[in-house]
Amino acid sequence: MEKVIGLITCNYSAKESSPLTESRPVASLPYFGRYRLVDFALSNMVNCGIRTVGMVMPYNYRSIIDHVGSGKDWDLDRKNGGLFILPGSAFGTSRTGSRFLLRDLVHNKSYFTRSSADAVICATANFVYNVDLNKVYDAHKESGADITVLAKTASEKDADVTALEVVDGRVSGTHHGVTFGETMFLDCFVINRQLLLDMFDWYAPTDYLDLFEAMSGDYGRVNVQVYNFDGYVAPIFNKRTYYRANMDLLDPRITGELFSPERPIKTKTHDTPPAKFEVGSHVCNSAVASGDRIYGSVSDSILGRNVIVEAGATVRNSIVMQGCVVKSGARVENAIVDRANVVPAGTEMRGTPEDILIKEKAHE
Repeated sequence: MEKVIGLITCNYSAKESSPLTESRPVASLPYFGRYRLVDFALSNMVNCGIRTVGMVMPYNYRSIIDHVGSGKDWDLDRKNGGLFILPGSAFGTSRTGSRFLLRDLVHNKSYFTRSSADAVICATANFVYNVDLNKVYDAHKESGADITVLAKTASEKDADVTALEVVDGRVSGTHHGVTFGETMFLDCFVINRQLLLDMFDWYAPTDYLDLFEAMSGDYGRVNVQVYNFDGYVAPIFNKRTYYRANMDLLDPRITGELFSPERPIKTKTHDTPPAKFEVGSHVCNSAVASGDRIYGSVSDSILGRNVIVEAGATVRNSIVMQGCVVKSGARVENAIVDRANVVPAGTEMRGTPEDILIKEKAHE
Protein backbone atom coordinates (compact mmCIF):
# COMPACT_ATOMS: atom_id res chain seq x y z
CA MET A 1 0.00 0.00 0.00
CA GLU A 2 3.01 2.32 -0.17
CA LYS A 3 1.86 3.21 -3.69
CA VAL A 4 -1.69 4.15 -2.61
CA ILE A 5 -3.05 7.33 -1.03
CA GLY A 6 -6.47 7.83 0.52
CA LEU A 7 -9.12 10.52 0.21
CA ILE A 8 -12.21 10.90 2.42
CA THR A 9 -14.83 13.41 1.27
CA CYS A 10 -16.91 15.04 3.99
CA ASN A 11 -18.14 18.07 2.03
CA TYR A 12 -21.74 17.04 1.44
CA SER A 13 -24.98 17.45 3.34
CA ALA A 14 -27.81 15.08 4.08
CA LYS A 15 -30.72 15.56 1.68
CA GLU A 16 -33.18 15.09 4.52
CA SER A 17 -32.73 17.85 7.10
CA SER A 18 -32.39 16.78 10.71
CA PRO A 19 -31.59 18.46 14.04
CA LEU A 20 -28.68 16.00 14.27
CA THR A 21 -26.89 17.57 11.29
CA GLU A 22 -27.79 21.23 11.77
CA SER A 23 -24.60 21.96 13.72
CA ARG A 24 -22.31 19.18 12.50
CA PRO A 25 -21.55 17.32 9.26
CA VAL A 26 -22.65 13.70 8.81
CA ALA A 27 -19.02 12.57 9.16
CA SER A 28 -18.83 13.61 12.82
CA LEU A 29 -22.13 12.10 13.98
CA PRO A 30 -21.55 10.11 17.20
CA TYR A 31 -21.90 6.35 16.81
CA PHE A 32 -22.26 3.56 19.37
CA GLY A 33 -21.51 5.87 22.28
CA ARG A 34 -17.80 6.45 21.62
CA TYR A 35 -17.11 6.58 17.87
CA ARG A 36 -17.82 9.03 15.03
CA LEU A 37 -18.92 7.91 11.57
CA VAL A 38 -15.67 9.09 9.98
CA ASP A 39 -13.74 6.60 12.17
CA PHE A 40 -14.75 3.74 9.88
CA ALA A 41 -13.41 5.28 6.66
CA LEU A 42 -10.21 6.38 8.41
CA SER A 43 -9.67 3.02 10.11
CA ASN A 44 -10.35 1.02 6.93
CA MET A 45 -7.58 2.99 5.22
CA VAL A 46 -4.92 2.87 7.93
CA ASN A 47 -5.63 -0.80 8.71
CA CYS A 48 -4.60 -1.75 5.17
CA GLY A 49 -1.37 0.24 5.35
CA ILE A 50 -2.29 3.58 3.76
CA ARG A 51 -0.22 6.29 5.44
CA THR A 52 -1.31 9.36 3.47
CA VAL A 53 -4.96 10.36 3.82
CA GLY A 54 -6.63 13.59 2.70
CA MET A 55 -9.94 14.75 4.16
CA VAL A 56 -12.08 17.22 2.20
CA MET A 57 -13.76 19.47 4.76
CA PRO A 58 -17.26 20.98 4.72
CA TYR A 59 -17.91 24.56 5.78
CA ASN A 60 -18.98 23.43 9.29
CA TYR A 61 -15.80 21.47 9.90
CA ARG A 62 -15.14 22.35 13.56
CA SER A 63 -16.40 19.07 15.04
CA ILE A 64 -14.39 16.96 12.56
CA ILE A 65 -11.17 18.84 13.29
CA ASP A 66 -11.85 18.55 17.01
CA HIS A 67 -12.20 14.79 16.60
CA VAL A 68 -9.39 13.86 14.19
CA GLY A 69 -6.87 16.53 15.24
CA SER A 70 -3.45 15.73 13.77
CA GLY A 71 -4.46 12.11 13.11
CA LYS A 72 -2.45 10.80 16.06
CA ASP A 73 -5.05 8.22 17.09
CA TRP A 74 -4.86 6.70 13.60
CA ASP A 75 -1.05 6.84 13.46
CA LEU A 76 -1.25 9.62 10.86
CA ASP A 77 0.81 12.26 12.69
CA ARG A 78 3.97 11.58 10.72
CA LYS A 79 6.73 13.44 8.90
CA ASN A 80 6.19 11.64 5.59
CA GLY A 81 2.58 11.43 4.49
CA GLY A 82 0.06 11.61 7.31
CA LEU A 83 -3.29 13.36 7.52
CA PHE A 84 -4.00 16.27 5.17
CA ILE A 85 -6.91 18.58 5.91
CA LEU A 86 -8.17 19.76 2.50
CA PRO A 87 -10.55 22.66 1.80
CA GLY A 88 -13.92 21.91 0.27
CA SER A 89 -15.43 24.13 -2.39
CA ALA A 90 -18.88 25.67 -2.37
CA PHE A 91 -21.54 23.08 -3.15
CA GLY A 92 -22.29 22.30 -6.77
CA THR A 93 -25.74 22.40 -8.35
CA SER A 94 -26.29 18.65 -8.17
CA ARG A 95 -29.54 17.83 -6.38
CA THR A 96 -28.79 14.16 -6.00
CA GLY A 97 -26.63 14.16 -2.88
CA SER A 98 -23.24 14.28 -4.59
CA ARG A 99 -20.50 12.70 -2.47
CA PHE A 100 -17.54 12.91 -4.88
CA LEU A 101 -18.02 16.42 -6.21
CA LEU A 102 -15.58 17.04 -9.05
CA ARG A 103 -15.11 20.61 -7.91
CA ASP A 104 -13.83 19.37 -4.55
CA LEU A 105 -11.34 17.04 -6.22
CA VAL A 106 -10.10 19.61 -8.74
CA HIS A 107 -9.84 22.21 -5.98
CA ASN A 108 -7.27 19.95 -4.31
CA LYS A 109 -5.42 18.88 -7.44
CA SER A 110 -2.03 19.53 -5.79
CA TYR A 111 -2.76 16.75 -3.26
CA PHE A 112 -2.75 14.28 -6.16
CA THR A 113 0.01 15.82 -8.27
CA ARG A 114 2.52 15.96 -5.41
CA SER A 115 2.14 12.22 -4.79
CA SER A 116 3.96 9.46 -6.63
CA ALA A 117 1.23 6.94 -5.79
CA ASP A 118 -0.15 4.63 -8.46
CA ALA A 119 -3.70 4.71 -7.14
CA VAL A 120 -6.12 6.60 -4.93
CA ILE A 121 -8.75 5.01 -2.67
CA CYS A 122 -11.68 7.38 -2.17
CA ALA A 123 -14.44 6.98 0.41
CA THR A 124 -17.11 8.91 2.28
CA ALA A 125 -18.28 8.72 5.89
CA ASN A 126 -21.93 7.80 5.20
CA PHE A 127 -21.42 4.04 5.31
CA VAL A 128 -20.49 1.89 8.28
CA TYR A 129 -18.54 -1.26 7.43
CA ASN A 130 -15.18 -2.89 8.15
CA VAL A 131 -13.50 -3.99 4.92
CA ASP A 132 -10.01 -5.25 4.05
CA LEU A 133 -8.99 -2.71 1.42
CA ASN A 134 -5.89 -4.77 0.61
CA LYS A 135 -8.18 -7.32 -1.04
CA VAL A 136 -10.00 -4.59 -2.94
CA TYR A 137 -6.74 -3.12 -4.23
CA ASP A 138 -5.36 -6.56 -5.14
CA ALA A 139 -8.53 -7.27 -7.14
CA HIS A 140 -8.17 -3.87 -8.82
CA LYS A 141 -4.60 -4.61 -9.95
CA GLU A 142 -5.40 -8.15 -11.02
CA SER A 143 -8.36 -7.13 -13.17
CA GLY A 144 -6.50 -4.30 -14.88
CA ALA A 145 -9.51 -2.03 -14.25
CA ASP A 146 -9.34 1.75 -14.39
CA ILE A 147 -11.68 2.01 -11.41
CA THR A 148 -12.86 -0.63 -8.94
CA VAL A 149 -15.97 0.20 -6.91
CA LEU A 150 -16.97 -1.43 -3.63
CA ALA A 151 -20.52 -2.76 -3.86
CA LYS A 152 -23.09 -4.98 -2.18
CA THR A 153 -26.48 -6.40 -3.13
CA ALA A 154 -29.19 -4.21 -1.62
CA SER A 155 -31.46 -5.89 0.91
CA GLU A 156 -34.06 -3.12 0.85
CA LYS A 157 -35.12 0.05 -0.93
CA ASP A 158 -33.10 3.19 -0.16
CA ALA A 159 -33.59 6.42 -2.10
CA ASP A 160 -30.28 7.90 -0.89
CA VAL A 161 -27.94 5.13 -2.03
CA THR A 162 -26.48 5.10 -5.54
CA ALA A 163 -27.32 2.00 -7.59
CA LEU A 164 -24.84 0.50 -10.05
CA GLU A 165 -25.93 -0.96 -13.38
CA VAL A 166 -23.63 -3.96 -13.79
CA VAL A 167 -23.10 -6.24 -16.80
CA ASP A 168 -20.69 -9.18 -16.33
CA GLY A 169 -18.96 -7.50 -13.40
CA ARG A 170 -18.48 -4.21 -15.25
CA VAL A 171 -20.37 -1.01 -14.45
CA SER A 172 -22.35 0.34 -17.39
CA GLY A 173 -24.15 3.16 -15.57
CA THR A 174 -25.50 4.47 -12.27
CA HIS A 175 -28.79 5.83 -10.98
CA HIS A 176 -29.97 7.30 -7.71
CA GLY A 177 -31.91 5.09 -5.33
CA VAL A 178 -31.64 1.31 -4.98
CA THR A 179 -34.34 -1.29 -4.68
CA PHE A 180 -34.12 -4.82 -3.29
CA GLY A 181 -31.71 -6.98 -5.28
CA GLU A 182 -29.93 -4.15 -7.07
CA THR A 183 -26.21 -3.50 -6.67
CA MET A 184 -25.59 -0.62 -4.30
CA PHE A 185 -22.48 1.53 -4.40
CA LEU A 186 -20.80 1.74 -0.97
CA ASP A 187 -19.25 5.13 -1.77
CA CYS A 188 -15.75 3.68 -1.89
CA PHE A 189 -13.59 3.10 -4.96
CA VAL A 190 -10.02 2.63 -6.20
CA ILE A 191 -8.91 4.73 -9.17
CA ASN A 192 -5.59 4.98 -10.97
CA ARG A 193 -4.10 8.34 -9.98
CA GLN A 194 -3.15 9.43 -13.50
CA LEU A 195 -6.64 8.62 -14.78
CA LEU A 196 -8.13 10.79 -12.04
CA LEU A 197 -5.89 13.68 -13.08
CA ASP A 198 -6.91 13.14 -16.72
CA MET A 199 -10.57 13.27 -15.71
CA PHE A 200 -10.05 16.73 -14.22
CA ASP A 201 -9.39 17.90 -17.79
CA TRP A 202 -12.07 15.75 -19.42
CA TYR A 203 -14.84 17.00 -17.19
CA ALA A 204 -13.67 20.58 -16.51
CA PRO A 205 -16.90 22.10 -17.98
CA THR A 206 -19.07 19.99 -15.64
CA ASP A 207 -17.11 20.28 -12.40
CA TYR A 208 -20.34 20.95 -10.51
CA LEU A 209 -21.29 17.27 -10.98
CA ASP A 210 -20.39 14.19 -9.01
CA LEU A 211 -17.50 12.23 -10.57
CA PHE A 212 -19.77 9.30 -11.43
CA GLU A 213 -22.44 11.60 -12.88
CA ALA A 214 -19.84 13.23 -15.10
CA MET A 215 -18.73 9.80 -16.30
CA SER A 216 -22.24 8.82 -17.41
CA GLY A 217 -21.35 8.72 -21.11
CA ASP A 218 -17.89 7.19 -20.66
CA TYR A 219 -18.48 3.77 -19.15
CA GLY A 220 -17.62 2.32 -22.54
CA ARG A 221 -14.06 3.64 -22.52
CA VAL A 222 -13.44 3.65 -18.74
CA ASN A 223 -13.26 0.13 -17.34
CA VAL A 224 -15.15 0.25 -14.02
CA GLN A 225 -15.18 -3.11 -12.24
CA VAL A 226 -17.15 -4.20 -9.17
CA TYR A 227 -15.76 -5.69 -5.97
CA ASN A 228 -18.59 -7.32 -4.04
CA PHE A 229 -18.47 -7.02 -0.26
CA ASP A 230 -20.51 -9.51 1.74
CA GLY A 231 -20.04 -8.16 5.27
CA TYR A 232 -22.26 -5.95 7.42
CA VAL A 233 -23.08 -2.56 5.86
CA ALA A 234 -25.17 0.29 7.25
CA PRO A 235 -25.86 3.29 4.98
CA ILE A 236 -26.63 6.36 7.12
CA PHE A 237 -28.50 9.19 5.42
CA ASN A 238 -31.37 10.13 7.73
CA LYS A 239 -32.55 9.78 11.33
CA ARG A 240 -34.25 6.42 10.65
CA THR A 241 -31.11 4.75 9.25
CA TYR A 242 -28.91 6.45 11.87
CA TYR A 243 -31.07 5.11 14.70
CA ARG A 244 -31.24 1.62 13.22
CA ALA A 245 -27.48 1.44 12.54
CA ASN A 246 -26.81 2.22 16.20
CA MET A 247 -29.38 -0.26 17.46
CA ASP A 248 -27.96 -3.00 15.21
CA LEU A 249 -24.87 -2.97 17.39
CA LEU A 250 -26.81 -4.33 20.35
CA ASP A 251 -26.60 -7.63 18.43
CA PRO A 252 -23.28 -9.24 19.51
CA ARG A 253 -22.85 -10.94 16.11
CA ILE A 254 -22.87 -7.61 14.28
CA THR A 255 -20.65 -5.95 16.89
CA GLY A 256 -18.17 -8.83 16.64
CA GLU A 257 -17.95 -8.49 12.88
CA LEU A 258 -17.74 -4.69 12.77
CA PHE A 259 -15.17 -4.39 15.55
CA SER A 260 -12.85 -7.17 14.43
CA PRO A 261 -9.60 -7.46 16.45
CA GLU A 262 -7.69 -7.98 13.17
CA ARG A 263 -8.95 -4.63 11.82
CA PRO A 264 -9.71 -2.43 14.84
CA ILE A 265 -11.85 0.68 14.45
CA LYS A 266 -9.78 3.48 15.93
CA THR A 267 -11.14 6.66 17.47
CA LYS A 268 -10.08 9.66 19.51
CA THR A 269 -8.98 8.59 22.98
CA HIS A 270 -10.58 10.13 26.06
CA ASP A 271 -9.21 9.87 29.58
CA THR A 272 -12.49 9.15 31.31
CA PRO A 273 -13.11 6.69 34.17
CA PRO A 274 -15.16 3.52 33.68
CA ALA A 275 -18.93 3.64 33.88
CA LYS A 276 -20.34 3.23 37.39
CA PHE A 277 -23.50 1.26 38.08
CA GLU A 278 -24.88 2.41 41.41
CA VAL A 279 -26.82 0.25 43.87
CA GLY A 280 -30.42 -0.10 42.67
CA SER A 281 -29.66 0.52 38.99
CA HIS A 282 -30.91 -1.84 36.31
CA VAL A 283 -29.24 -2.14 32.87
CA CYS A 284 -29.92 -4.73 30.19
CA ASN A 285 -28.99 -5.12 26.50
CA SER A 286 -27.37 -1.69 26.35
CA ALA A 287 -24.04 -0.09 25.46
CA VAL A 288 -22.82 2.18 28.25
CA ALA A 289 -19.76 4.35 27.60
CA SER A 290 -17.03 5.40 30.02
CA GLY A 291 -17.77 8.15 32.50
CA ASP A 292 -21.47 7.23 32.80
CA ARG A 293 -23.22 6.98 36.18
CA ILE A 294 -26.35 4.87 36.26
CA TYR A 295 -28.76 5.05 39.20
CA GLY A 296 -31.99 4.31 37.29
CA SER A 297 -33.10 1.87 34.58
CA VAL A 298 -31.60 1.52 31.08
CA SER A 299 -32.68 -1.06 28.51
CA ASP A 300 -32.05 -1.61 24.76
CA SER A 301 -30.22 1.73 24.57
CA ILE A 302 -26.88 3.34 23.76
CA LEU A 303 -25.37 5.93 26.09
CA GLY A 304 -22.49 8.23 25.17
CA ARG A 305 -19.75 9.35 27.55
CA ASN A 306 -20.47 11.11 30.87
CA VAL A 307 -24.22 10.46 30.86
CA ILE A 308 -26.05 10.44 34.19
CA VAL A 309 -29.30 8.52 34.63
CA GLU A 310 -30.69 9.45 38.03
CA ALA A 311 -32.61 7.16 40.37
CA GLY A 312 -36.17 6.54 39.19
CA ALA A 313 -35.36 7.61 35.61
CA THR A 314 -35.94 5.22 32.69
CA VAL A 315 -34.20 5.07 29.31
CA ARG A 316 -35.54 2.59 26.79
CA ASN A 317 -34.90 2.00 23.05
CA SER A 318 -33.00 5.27 22.89
CA ILE A 319 -29.68 6.92 22.04
CA VAL A 320 -28.49 9.39 24.68
CA MET A 321 -25.38 11.29 23.64
CA GLN A 322 -22.43 12.64 25.57
CA GLY A 323 -22.92 14.79 28.65
CA CYS A 324 -26.70 14.35 29.02
CA VAL A 325 -28.50 14.08 32.36
CA VAL A 326 -31.78 12.20 32.71
CA LYS A 327 -33.31 13.51 35.92
CA SER A 328 -35.19 11.48 38.52
CA GLY A 329 -38.58 10.20 37.35
CA ALA A 330 -37.98 11.19 33.71
CA ARG A 331 -38.74 8.69 30.94
CA VAL A 332 -36.93 8.58 27.58
CA GLU A 333 -38.26 6.11 25.03
CA ASN A 334 -37.75 5.70 21.24
CA ALA A 335 -35.71 8.89 21.19
CA ILE A 336 -32.35 10.36 20.21
CA VAL A 337 -31.18 12.90 22.78
CA ASP A 338 -28.30 14.96 21.39
CA ARG A 339 -25.39 15.99 23.59
CA ALA A 340 -25.44 18.16 26.74
CA ASN A 341 -29.22 17.98 27.25
CA VAL A 342 -30.90 17.79 30.65
CA VAL A 343 -34.19 15.88 30.67
CA PRO A 344 -36.13 17.51 33.53
CA ALA A 345 -37.43 15.45 36.43
CA GLY A 346 -40.76 13.75 35.91
CA THR A 347 -40.97 14.56 32.16
CA GLU A 348 -41.60 12.14 29.33
CA MET A 349 -39.66 12.22 26.06
CA ARG A 350 -41.23 9.59 23.87
CA GLY A 351 -41.31 8.82 20.16
CA THR A 352 -42.52 5.69 18.41
CA PRO A 353 -40.56 2.91 16.67
CA GLU A 354 -41.76 4.35 13.34
CA ASP A 355 -41.05 8.00 14.21
CA ILE A 356 -38.07 8.47 16.52
CA LEU A 357 -38.16 11.65 18.58
CA ILE A 358 -35.06 13.85 18.32
CA LYS A 359 -34.05 16.36 20.99
CA GLU A 360 -31.54 18.74 19.37
CA LYS A 361 -28.14 19.52 20.87
CA ALA A 362 -28.23 21.86 23.86
CA HIS A 363 -26.18 25.07 23.76
CA GLU A 364 -23.06 24.39 25.80
